[in-house]
Amino acid sequence: MGREELIIQERIKKLKELIAQGINPYPHKFDKKDSAFDLHAKYSKIKAEQRAGHKAKIAGRLVGYRDIGKIAFGVLYDDGSKIQLVLQEKHTPDKVLDFVKKFVDIGDFIGIEGEVYKTQRGELSILVHSLELLSKTTLPLPDKWHGIQDKEERYRKRYLDLLMNPEVRQIFEKREIILSTIRDFLKEKGFHEVDTPYLQTIYG
Repeated sequence: MGREELIIQERIKKLKELIAQGINPYPHKFDKKDSAFDLHAKYSKIKAEQRAGHKAKIAGRLVGYRDIGKIAFGVLYDDGSKIQLVLQEKHTPDKVLDFVKKFVDIGDFIGIEGEVYKTQRGELSILVHSLELLSKTTLPLPDKWHGIQDKEERYRKRYLDLLMNPEVRQIFEKREIILSTIRDFLKEKGFHEVDTPYLQTIYG
């Protein structure tokens, strides 16, 4: 059995255990109030080890995690931007620390609440106070250093391509802006947008 198969089996085991404990691994709602991009825009200028005085409520995909004992660091990917998460003994509740160690893997979608501050090294972060699992993943993400190398696989799995390659996401965003600009220009000139099927003489 290969490494990927072992990872999938272990995650499925966690999934079943969550359900057995009455925890929904795919809740339908999380009341998100902040985004990583906005937090960086608002608080990037605070000093190292300074607290922003803001309790953030944010959701996204966990794309990195490093546990070094009494403190752990995670990376949350949220709509094109990333922010660091900090889980620390005496600041993060024990039940949250235990839950993360037992059930949360890289690739999972999570919702967290915590205090925004800057670490000693100057990294804007969220000190996690509470955490909710929003979507448990069973498939591991591609290697973060190499991403998806095979061109055919990138086209087949666009969702992974967008996640692992930020420049691809930027292309999609630029395309959206170009189409929106053309559409607005033509509307100002009196053109009407008509979907092609409207003009078909035979139902398609």
